[in-house]
Amino acid sequence: MYRDLLFPPGATRHDWVLDAALAAGLGLLTVPPYGVRGLPSYATTGELLFAIGPLVSAVLMIGSLVLRRHSPLLALAGVTLAGLLQVIVSNQPMATLVAVPVVAYSVARWIPGQPARIVVVIGSISSVLGPMRWVLDDLGNPSLRQIITLGLAWFVCMGLVITPYAIGRRVRESSEAHEDRVAVAEERYRTALLEREQETRLAESRVRTQIARELHDIVAHSLSVMIVQAEGGKALAAKKPEAATQALTTIAETGREALSEMRRILGVLREGPEASGRADFAPAPRLTDIPDLVARASDRVQLAVHGQPPRVSQALELTVYRVVQEALTNFLKHAGPQATAMVTITYGMREIAIDVLDNGVASPSAIPQNPGHGLRGMHERVASMGGRLLTRARPSGGFQVTAVLPIRPTGLEKE
Repeated sequence: MYRDLLFPPGATRHDWVLDAALAAGLGLLTVPPYGVRGLPSYATTGELLFAIGPLVSAVLMIGSLVLRRHSPLLALAGVTLAGLLQVIVSNQPMATLVAVPVVAYSVARWIPGQPARIVVVIGSISSVLGPMRWVLDDLGNPSLRQIITLGLAWFVCMGLVITPYAIGRRVRESSEAHEDRVAVAEERYRTALLEREQETRLAESRVRTQIARELHDIVAHSLSVMIVQAEGGKALAAKKPEAATQALTTIAETGREALSEMRRILGVLREGPEASGRADFAPAPRLTDIPDLVARASDRVQLAVHGQPPRVSQALELTVYRVVQEALTNFLKHAGPQATAMVTITYGMREIAIDVLDNGVASPSAIPQNPGHGLRGMHERVASMGGRLLTRARPSGGFQVTAVLPIRPTGLEKE
């Protein structure tokens, strides 16, 4: 929890580049005026501090902006320390204070809940200390003009903190509301798909039961009549046993076997191939179930996982699981009894990569021109999540299945 608070997840390499560019741009505009001037060799420690203090505080304040999205609280700490140093070494406001509203917005935007209010507390204290250092010459006997100037300066400094803070909180609330709406829409879509699938299964079950009943009535009756007639013919053929007995016995035995087989087949049709129905009520597979899937598949399959499983939608988790499952199914069916396979899953910040490689007997000539339902199903699943899938025979032998799935849906960009 504290790690997520100090280092909120979601800062990408692109964000680092943008924040570094922002800090560099503001630094070029605000830091050069505070460069170190030449110092005599006999400068005291106090003179040295007041000479380089403005430059150090300026660099620290602007440099803290690099962390504004990766760690807003650390950026706030850097700006606060730089501000205290400026109060000590400078009796007038410095241009680098432009970093204050930027950090106030960043803390409000990316730090959740009450911890974000710390920027308001620090801003309120700084809005008093700064103007007092800049305006008052004598703290014990301020003039009316100084008091009015002090009030105006406090009002401006508070505005530079409160206004970006309010904007940042508003943007965060809007973003959270949008994510909630997307999550609700996804849940409704999954519920609708589940209801549609259940309705389809119920309709198929009713049709299957009706067909089974009709077939049983017709076929079982016909076979029973055949058996009765065959046995009767056997009895009547006693007058000529040489010609008919063996044939009628064969008819009776065949009829009984056919009747038994038809009853077995029709029983399966009536009950369905998944009579237990356990799969209908089992929870959807998760990313954490993949190691167990690989372990149950075969001892000829190894798994390598890089990174930690991210928090993603159930649809994406199911897609990753099904891709691995179908790739292992094809391996077990086609690669041969001596082949081995390697499953590699890489969890990145923006995408999940899946590689399933085997050294089986597959070759380019052995790959069918028209892919089966398994490969077609994998392509459809990956495409529905905005990902990419590569399935091909390896030049060195074996088969390759590579899928890259984006973690964030297309069009949802981070602010």
